[in-house]
Amino acid sequence: MERKKVAPGVYLTTLDAEKFNRCRITIHLRFPARRESATDAAVLPLVLERGYAGCPDMTALSRKLARLYGADLGVDLGNAGVDRVLTVDICGIKDRFALADENLTGEYAAIAFGIVFEPYLVDGLFDPEAVRIEKEALALRLDAEFNNKRLYCVRQARRKFYGSSPAGIELGGYKSDLPSVTPATLKAEYDRILALSSIDVMVQGADAARVEDLLLRKLENVTRSPRPFAPAMAMPVTDPRHYTEAIPGLTQAKLCMLFTRGTTEDLPSITVLRMAMGLFGGTTTSRLFRNVREKQSLCYYCGASALRATGVMMVDSGVEPGGEARAEEAILRELNDLCTKPITGDEMEDCRRSLLSSLDSLSDSLGGLESWYYGQIVRDEALAPPEYGKVLTQAVTADEVREVLQSYHYSVCYALTAKEEGGQA
Repeated sequence: MERKKVAPGVYLTTLDAEKFNRCRITIHLRFPARRESATDAAVLPLVLERGYAGCPDMTALSRKLARLYGADLGVDLGNAGVDRVLTVDICGIKDRFALADENLTGEYAAIAFGIVFEPYLVDGLFDPEAVRIEKEALALRLDAEFNNKRLYCVRQARRKFYGSSPAGIELGGYKSDLPSVTPATLKAEYDRILALSSIDVMVQGADAARVEDLLLRKLENVTRSPRPFAPAMAMPVTDPRHYTEAIPGLTQAKLCMLFTRGTTEDLPSITVLRMAMGLFGGTTTSRLFRNVREKQSLCYYCGASALRATGVMMVDSGVEPGGEARAEEAILRELNDLCTKPITGDEMEDCRRSLLSSLDSLSDSLGGLESWYYGQIVRDEALAPPEYGKVLTQAVTADEVREVLQSYHYSVCYALTAKEEGGQA
């Protein structure tokens, strides 16, 4: 693999894809999140995915992709720590499999770069009809959050945990802000993203030289001033705060517990962090799965995860209504035991095998490999293959796991429980 800087704040990464008969071009635009335009940022990928200046009609775009032997196109918005990442990716068969020697790399790159650099505009602004349709679609998606009680509980806990900090800006935007989203505000947010973002173009199995040439030509007409990435953050250590929300007719209560490291110093290795989460609650051999779910039957599911850049660890669980306190106590007990008592060799090896299997599976897909390498870019690490991740995983010790888990402090517990008849929870 090779990563090189081709312009200020613009990088091209070429990854090996010899074993695949398909290729992939992905463009990541990492930019600073902003509360006042968060909803515009959430609407933007929905509008961009409808087409671009060279192919503004959704039906025409679908036909174009079909003619390119069924190429797949995606536009999405995600997180990279506190920052946002707008991603455009296109995947299709390699040039050498084209039946009429078509320049497929050029076609794929033209579509992907067209969406990023040449969106379809009407009188210099985004198409009002497209904006209206996608605002309605986003409103429905935001309304649907409450119907997914697990997701709703997690998001409510995050809102209490992060508060008004930069990490608390909603990725999906705010329904109350939707009326303020217009073709003009959307264009302003698009311009901001294009100007401030760090751009990473990742090429797998396509002609990297052609992609680079087209990328440089597209950049000629763009005024840019890329910003530094947002630094890692952590919410301060506080006494645990408990919140309970009673919902009529709830058949399975939800519990979300959030922990903070309280500091951005000495960020843990991502490999050790994965092992720690795997041992605590990330695998079917973890303490939470074996003890809280299987042995004590206190929950339907119970898992742990962590975000390195924002210093948070989360445990989320589905429990019997009325059993939230018992489940919380059991979860905290398992965490304390991992922090203060021996971790067996068998536990370490069971977790290690699970993580090694996941690393092996990365090489089965272009998307899996691309995500692996972009994760290293986001963490400002040297690019290394999943095989190196396996070497690092083999070297993790129980003491390293314990040290990571000991760094977390209980911060927020959010529970959804059933509201009994007569209004009493």
